[in-house]
Amino acid sequence: MPIIDPDIPFHYPWYVKLFFWNQKRRYGKVLKPAKLWARSPRVFAAIALLYGALDRNSSPVDPALRILITVRVSQLNGCAFCIDINSATALKRGVSEEKLMALTGWEESLLFDEREKAVLSYVEAVTLSGQQPQPSHFEALHKYYDDNGIIELTALIAFQNLSSKFNASLGVEPQGFCMLPDRDEHLNTEDHHNDERPE
Repeated sequence: MPIIDPDIPFHYPWYVKLFFWNQKRRYGKVLKPAKLWARSPRVFAAIALLYGALDRNSSPVDPALRILITVRVSQLNGCAFCIDINSATALKRGVSEEKLMALTGWEESLLFDEREKAVLSYVEAVTLSGQQPQPSHFEALHKYYDDNGIIELTALIAFQNLSSKFNASLGVEPQGFCMLPDRDEHLNTEDHHNDERPE
């Protein structure tokens, strides 16, 4: 149940309405988190631009792995909306449904290669409270990424933590983009859920 109703009428500035128009074109509807972020228009614009910069074609992190990262962070933070929309995007980017369903148990799954496992281990170390990345995480990541790549990878994880914690805290509900991948112990919900992006 939402803490703040995103559909309450609000006077959004013209440049926010342009973002909304783009979302309707892309997703068929304006995303609920966008309506909430846009109550602070300048923050909304900055968040949307940051997401666009992180999800660009020239990123050193490939599109399928970027979206697996966002789904996993969302699972860990219990963001139903983020899981839903990012899972839908993952399927569009060629991630199999089987792999999405196995994401909560990635450590034991044969569906994930060593690069993906190194990244997902780092994702959990950055995201979970009481944990910190260790030298072993960076040693594993350096097999696949240079320092700049690790910085960008960390920025993506940090962004998704911001986004998913914002949505989970405000009780943003799914909008029906995708079936929810298997729940794990960190996701305290039983509904089918949706995503996250403010852009």
